[in-house]
Amino acid sequence: MAKKEKENLKGMKKEELYKKLADLEESIRVLHFKAEGSKSKNVKESATMKKEVARILTELNKKK
Repeated sequence: MAKKEKENLKGMKKEELYKKLADLEESIRVLHFKAEGSKSKNVKESATMKKEVARILTELNKKK
């Protein structure tokens, strides 16, 4: 299984990071409510999304 290549967050502008952050938070919300009623096939999906949100927030705090 090949590793998924990470996006270069350092090269992104603040506006792009905020947009990506909003998209990820919406995806986490949808996944949470979808998983409430049934079993999820990809159990680690929410954890990886949360880690990505943390990476984006870290990068935004560096740029302040």
